[in-house]
Amino acid sequence: MAVAKKKPASYTSKKSPKASATARKKPAPKAAKPPAKKAQPAQTKDAGPAAGDNTQAAASGQLPYLGIAPYQEKKGETYMGPRQIEHFRNILDTWKAKLIEEMERTVHHMRDEAANFPDPNDRASQESDFALELRTRDRERKLIKKIDESLRSLDNNEYGYCEMCGIEIGIRRLEARPTATLCIDCKTLDEIRERQIRG
Repeated sequence: MAVAKKKPASYTSKKSPKASATARKKPAPKAAKPPAKKAQPAQTKDAGPAAGDNTQAAASGQLPYLGIAPYQEKKGETYMGPRQIEHFRNILDTWKAKLIEEMERTVHHMRDEAANFPDPNDRASQESDFALELRTRDRERKLIKKIDESLRSLDNNEYGYCEMCGIEIGIRRLEARPTATLCIDCKTLDEIRERQIRG
């Protein structure tokens, strides 16, 4: 009986470290392989950063004038010179045309899809969809007014300058928000004032 007890004790003590060592060694290569495979597609995506940035910005509504490349400044170029004015006029005109096209498409869609459903649930869902579309188009209608104001300020050589302090708004800020009338500092102060009034 003493011999039978010694054998399992020595057998289990020798096997347990081997089993744990193999268990520790196997996950390490498995964990190391997937990152190496994922790194290759990431490099191919980063090959065209401009295209990726444009699509993400378009989805968030920051670049509503798709198809127009960012402005490339030249050394010694004056701010809001003829080239820059032409660039931003192109942006504003393209943006306005796309908004008007969307509004017309919504009108045609509502006219074609309008139906008197016998089921009250279907009728209610259609009315809620139409209400949402009309709210979106109303926002875009107000945006078209701002675009028209920006085009007027372009004609008067006032576009691109802050209405409060008179400094340059900046090309990159105007490309992100073509209807901007305040520089970043004045806009930040304006938002702080609004929060204080509301609070």
